[in-house]
Amino acid sequence: MNCFNPKYECMSREEMRKVQSERLIKTVHRVYENVPFYRKKMDDMGILPGDIKSVDDIAKLPFTTKQDLRDHYPFGLFAAPMEDVVRIHASSGTTGKPTVVGYTKNDIEIWSETMARTFACAGGTNKDIIQIAYGYGLFTGGLGAHYGAEKLGAAVVPISAGNTKKQIMLMQDFGTTLVACTPSYVLFIAETMEEMGIDPKSLKLKAGCFGAEPWTDLMRKEIENKLGILAIDIYGLSEIIGPGVSSECPVQCGLHVNEDHYIPEIIDPNTLEPLGEGQQGELVFTTVTKEALPLLRYRTRDISSLHYGACDCGRTLVRMSRVTGRTDDMLIIRGVNVFPSQIESVLLDMGYTTPHYQIIVDRKGSLDMLEIQVEMTQELFSDQVRKLEDIEKKLRLNLESILGLSAKITLVEPKTIQRSEGKAKRVIALRKERII
Repeated sequence: MNCFNPKYECMSREEMRKVQSERLIKTVHRVYENVPFYRKKMDDMGILPGDIKSVDDIAKLPFTTKQDLRDHYPFGLFAAPMEDVVRIHASSGTTGKPTVVGYTKNDIEIWSETMARTFACAGGTNKDIIQIAYGYGLFTGGLGAHYGAEKLGAAVVPISAGNTKKQIMLMQDFGTTLVACTPSYVLFIAETMEEMGIDPKSLKLKAGCFGAEPWTDLMRKEIENKLGILAIDIYGLSEIIGPGVSSECPVQCGLHVNEDHYIPEIIDPNTLEPLGEGQQGELVFTTVTKEALPLLRYRTRDISSLHYGACDCGRTLVRMSRVTGRTDDMLIIRGVNVFPSQIESVLLDMGYTTPHYQIIVDRKGSLDMLEIQVEMTQELFSDQVRKLEDIEKKLRLNLESILGLSAKITLVEPKTIQRSEGKAKRVIALRKERII
């Protein structure tokens, strides 16, 4: 087992609860005293900091949402004075005002620690050369991964996203052993390697940490097969810290949550009541060591479940299941709830197509229309028209069986769907009302 901090990553459940309780109590006092938003929320609920005596009382606390951060834009939820804030990140703001997050020096140290754990989960050590192909800037991915790799003691290649042929050149010349980027981008890198006639086996690449967008286990297999590496799912979000909230290990049986810093819960997104171990619902986090922007019960909108049994890798940190979708990117089509990850699973499971696809939702009259454009493999593209029609039919029937509604399947030529160097744009909404 390759742990960065065995004291916390392998702590007994009783010891972890004690650590969480002590840190939660301090955090609740901190936000009550320093953040008017939380003081009013708690006062309105009749909750005082003294009412929180252990982690068992976490459900008494108020929820926080992304809208709360936007309503208090830019620094209204900060619990530290600006002279103590050393870093500011922000979301892209594509659905409104950006959500702004701040970090003290200690927050940066915590972030670095949890990202170092993430790289260690993928087998990383101070002997590795880690190529960071997440975007740098206001997005937390690039710098978060960068600081974690440095904390690990690895040599960092801060190339950022894009410039794919140069990415490959540096992998060859520098002997990159571990890469960090979005899963859709690493597939594009693999595809470009193939076009350049480069055998991935000629590289020293052994593993990758992939996140920032939902992806399926089938896509993981595609990455591992194309590049011959261990593909690790990592999870994070800017509001909580950035990347480094949780990570898979080589066992690949759930993502280990760094719960000594970020306490997870699963709630029913409709009733907001807590759910038990193994039950699927909305993932909620409370930060218990952050200084600049501590958050109570932040609703991520991500759908997951929690599992407390010890992992075969030896870590005892709670594991969250792979995120299957979001409560707010769920498509409602003719009354049926559909997640893009469901569609991806069917497409990749059948093996006729590449992992590149787009979901188009439109409306004709009062009827929702669902079209899925998916790229053919090069071999399939050269087949007879009759065979292509048969494959379209099989895809349509399989999707109808899984989704519970019919969809138009359009097979498109290889390299037709635009590639992404960041998060892949999977859904194109043509109907007027908001569907994501």
